[in-house]
Amino acid sequence: MSDSQLEVPERSGGDVAHALAKAGLSAIPIVGGPAVELFQFVVQPPLERRREKWMAEIGEKLRKLEDQGVNLESLQSDEKFISAVMHASQIAIRTHVPAKLEALRNAVLNVATRQAPEEAVQHMFFDFIDSLSELHIRILIVFQSPNISPNINMGALSNVLESNIPELRGRRNIYDQFWRDLFSRGLVNTEGLHVMMTGQGLASKRTTSLGDDFLSFIMSGQT
Repeated sequence: MSDSQLEVPERSGGDVAHALAKAGLSAIPIVGGPAVELFQFVVQPPLERRREKWMAEIGEKLRKLEDQGVNLESLQSDEKFISAVMHASQIAIRTHVPAKLEALRNAVLNVATRQAPEEAVQHMFFDFIDSLSELHIRILIVFQSPNISPNINMGALSNVLESNIPELRGRRNIYDQFWRDLFSRGLVNTEGLHVMMTGQGLASKRTTSLGDDFLSFIMSGQT
């Protein structure tokens, strides 16, 4: 594919992503009155950069799907897909975190390729992406398939977490709250991280079926 083909066109049948993402972002309210000028001077330029980058990335991803045989015109008339793009776009404009933006892109593609759960669950998962941090997601990934040293015969799940995410080492007050956030959403099956257990217990999967479905939703199954 040439460089010109990778550019997001302003108006064409292949620019479904551009139109849908723009529609989603247009729903974001902007303050009025005397604050408008200050808002536009400080905030609007980086918001526009985020917006344009998001639209270009989604447009390129969907064009790759089109090359694989996905009918973009059918997506244009798919209300569930349009709603998903709008939801993802509104979250995307509020974050600069690459991992969360990647999760949103993957979620949109999974909806486009019918590899996503029912609409109500999609809505819940988009809200999870919005409210959880990158570290929440990394913790969830670690405990979907815990990696522990074969020399460890006894310990707590907190040891597994600190070993796999070194920047959280010694920060129990922080990662305990992260874990509570995951547990309260039904994404992990163990309430606390500090019960002593055998090495076999430490290596056991801690994500629930909902947690697994969420990770599948935000991971790439395509491009």
